[in-house]
Amino acid sequence: MTFRAMTWNIHSAIGPDGRYDLGRVIRRIQAHQPDLLALQEVESRGRGERPSPFEELRAFFEGHALAAETMTAHDGAYGHMLLSRWPMRRERLVDLSLTGREPRIAISALVDAPRGPLHVIAVHLGLKAWERREQAVRLADLIRGSREPVLVMGDLNDWAWRGPVWRRLAPLLPGRTAVRTFPARLPLLRLDRILCRPAAMLGRSWRDTRAATASDHLPVIAEIIQPPQAGEDDDRGQVLARPEGLEPPTNRVEAGCSVQLS
Repeated sequence: MTFRAMTWNIHSAIGPDGRYDLGRVIRRIQAHQPDLLALQEVESRGRGERPSPFEELRAFFEGHALAAETMTAHDGAYGHMLLSRWPMRRERLVDLSLTGREPRIAISALVDAPRGPLHVIAVHLGLKAWERREQAVRLADLIRGSREPVLVMGDLNDWAWRGPVWRRLAPLLPGRTAVRTFPARLPLLRLDRILCRPAAMLGRSWRDTRAATASDHLPVIAEIIQPPQAGEDDDRGQVLARPEGLEPPTNRVEAGCSVQLS
């Protein structure tokens, strides 16, 4: 079975025009119809009488949702979300925060996908290299403790060639997308990633350049391939319908020590 995963830093739903417009974000998500969705920089503070984007996104997705509110105030919160078409269990919020830095939390859950459980981790890592190094160590421990296939999605903020996150996670997550996502108008850096174990689980991946009207990051979308369980037919060759007008999917996947240019 092949399903779709998507990760996107939505920049508080503020586009390059400086306007808050969650509708633009939702329309780009609808275009891809992901089954698993990780969203970073969800912001409900300072929204006045508007509904909370955390609640709006939950209602739009019509599935299961977890939120990590890393900063809270009297009028709302800031953080990130993991949304799934399928039930989630063994839900955890794993503290990745370091003294003197912005709070960071990983969302960890076991997703009951149709072909068996999948350990999904959604993250938004820190801006400093030393900060990401320590956060990657903690993530590596979390991944090593999992016996299920693992999918990590989020904004890793790891822009350097073989940066601290890459060095820690590459041996554990051999399947990795490699598209440039930031800044959205002229993407140069691969900040946003979908990574997995085993590598064969990662199929085609692409970015949506139309999303540059809604955020300063582009989303990453990938097809995730779950092999059949015993006694089931092998339908891994099935090709999912893809919305027209988007950047074509690519099989350019970074694995091992090779880097594929987008």
